[in-house]
Amino acid sequence: MYELFDIKDKVIAFTGGTGVLGESMVKYLASHGAKVAVLARSKEKGDKLVEEVKEKGNEAMFLVTDVTNETILKQNAEEIIEKYGKVDVLVNAAGGNMPGATIGPNNNIFDLKLDDFRKVVDLNLMGSVIPTVVFAQYMVKANKGNIINFSSASALRPLTRVAGYGAAKAAVTNFTKYMAGELATKFGENFRVNAICPGFFITEQNRTLLTNPDGSYTDRGKAVIAHTPFRRFGVPEDLLGTMHYLVSDASKFVTGTVAIVDGGFDAFCV
Repeated sequence: MYELFDIKDKVIAFTGGTGVLGESMVKYLASHGAKVAVLARSKEKGDKLVEEVKEKGNEAMFLVTDVTNETILKQNAEEIIEKYGKVDVLVNAAGGNMPGATIGPNNNIFDLKLDDFRKVVDLNLMGSVIPTVVFAQYMVKANKGNIINFSSASALRPLTRVAGYGAAKAAVTNFTKYMAGELATKFGENFRVNAICPGFFITEQNRTLLTNPDGSYTDRGKAVIAHTPFRRFGVPEDLLGTMHYLVSDASKFVTGTVAIVDGGFDAFCV
């Protein structure tokens, strides 16, 4: 019997897989039979994650990468194909922010450090564009491919402070829609490109921004909760179902979409 949600033996290249959210998704996908190639900067974290996956009897590999370096990404793709024979799915989850690309409550736009802004845009936007272009070439040779990008709540509305990050993620959303049309119209219906848009999840990147050392919410954290109908932050497990759906054939007629997973934040206004 054909199982729409069966992802067994799908080969998934996953950038940014060693972060809080990425790690959870890598373990989940591997536990359902996918072969996950984790691409990230930290060999220590990557090796540890792959070891944990394999201890559960599942399959994964780790490759050091730089998502802004085309040459390294091509080497990564070749190694994945050499080991697994194909790449079915690319997940672009690498990203990050820098203080200089943000505007604090006591600052204004003229305090923005343009070099840091450029670095944040490079990491978040080009860090999705370059892997997409590299891996899509191999997908086209195989006549099928599935790409999943990561957008952000800051892409939907211009949130305060995160000027560089928000601009980059808004561009990722636009690029997702563009590539959905580009691949399908030029290469056929076996290609799709979508994005997941997480709301507010506690990660190492934003922990001090949203919570105090004692675990209580900062003023910004309180503001986020006040504008979230579910009245809580997301937890990594909240993303697993959406990821599974987009990886699987259950979404085979879905492309160019942005799946918002935010507890209602985007839908709510006071």
